[in-house]
Amino acid sequence: MPDPTFTAIVLAAQRAGVVDPLAEAHGVSHKCVVPIGGKPLIVHAVEALLATPGIARMRIVVEPEMDAPLRSLLPVTTSKVDFVPAADNLADSVFAATHGVDGPLIVTTADNVLLTPGAVSAMLRTITTIADVGVAMATKYAVLTAHPEGQRRFYRFADDEYSNCNLYGFGGAHAIKAAESFRSGGQFAKKPMRLLAAVGVINVVLMLTKQLSLKSALGRLGRRFKLRIAPVVLADGSHAIDVDNERTYNCAAVLLEKRQGQQIKAAA
Repeated sequence: MPDPTFTAIVLAAQRAGVVDPLAEAHGVSHKCVVPIGGKPLIVHAVEALLATPGIARMRIVVEPEMDAPLRSLLPVTTSKVDFVPAADNLADSVFAATHGVDGPLIVTTADNVLLTPGAVSAMLRTITTIADVGVAMATKYAVLTAHPEGQRRFYRFADDEYSNCNLYGFGGAHAIKAAESFRSGGQFAKKPMRLLAAVGVINVVLMLTKQLSLKSALGRLGRRFKLRIAPVVLADGSHAIDVDNERTYNCAAVLLEKRQGQQIKAAA
């Protein structure tokens, strides 16, 4: 079967009125342009999406004043990319970016520097065959194998412990209502009350008492939204290591250097 055509959405905005510590430490205005592995953070994510078969368009959600600076950095023609003004919260930013888009959508963040085309393709297969919404996850073992300092918080389920990979898929416009879960900003592992509000008290209790597997938990969440929500468990745990702070920046830098070395060796 031919690869499905999809639209990619990259969330690159900062919280209003908040100075990102990592951006400040590296002397730039926005975290999305912090250099790592010889490129701004966002360029790594964009290149992975562009290398995925089937990509049709890309929409980048960011503050309007960053449109021109980002256009000068990205490895794409301006006709390929749309810039969408960031909203007050994550959910509304996703809604704005998906307005008028039909067909499969892939959503990720600008700090997802270890994203690969393989992970995106795995997400596409899920949302075009068995689910309306896909959520990429990696097991604790896979994450810590990739880097022992890669993550410190994990979601505990009956079958395993997992970390989110900041990669989501939506089968079409009908599935975008699931983004309502992120209206308060996501980061459920850091702020449990957001999880409580998003999935309901009973579901959280079942999760905390390890009575639900990851697949079962997402299935229950899907019934709450009347959608089929499925996990996409990625074997490479590095996908769960995004650049949140100086610690994860250092982890990602090591893994990027390792990947680049492997690519050079393979090309030789």
